[in-house]
Amino acid sequence: MKVLILNGSPKNNGNTMTALNEMVRVFESEGIDIEIIGVGNRDVRGCVSCNSCGSTGKCVFDDIVNEIAPKFEEADGLVAASPVYYASANATLIACLDRLFYSTKFDKTMKVGASVVVARRGGCSATFDELNKYFTISGMPVASSQYWNSVHGNAPGQAASDLEGLQVMRVLARNMSFLMKSIALGKKEYGLPEKEEHVWTNFIDA
Repeated sequence: MKVLILNGSPKNNGNTMTALNEMVRVFESEGIDIEIIGVGNRDVRGCVSCNSCGSTGKCVFDDIVNEIAPKFEEADGLVAASPVYYASANATLIACLDRLFYSTKFDKTMKVGASVVVARRGGCSATFDELNKYFTISGMPVASSQYWNSVHGNAPGQAASDLEGLQVMRVLARNMSFLMKSIALGKKEYGLPEKEEHVWTNFIDA
């Protein structure tokens, strides 16, 4: 099994990475492969709604988003992690996720998603909700922990002192591992849920 982790922090060894490392240790103990991709310090522009991906199957901007896409398709789970900026995720990560989820047409049903947020003080809940929306629009179960998936720290390394937050990360990784393994067994026995043709309803008369 494999988990793809997108680190939305521009600091590769900052507090967001401290939180993720706590998860990585658990994933490794569970025999799960991990790949971490740093997104926060990359040059990623936002979606321009050109819909080129509808015919080509990839984003018109050939950057890290198209590099991540096949890794996401292969993965059993996705972790999106970000520091909190103005009660929101890093805009670079958001641009990446917008284009990644929109341009990829493979079925994401029952891939497990988890979001991780790190802040000095406030804005964690808003950012946590923001990131989870990518999963819940895609048929992806959301892994949870014993508290919302947040860790606190300001200066580099301070997150290591948030013992409760680090415990939340470990519990999250264990729960995510269990959920991915359980879904894999369920798919073998029962397959994926039946699909319906998507019904598109607009709220303005033509």
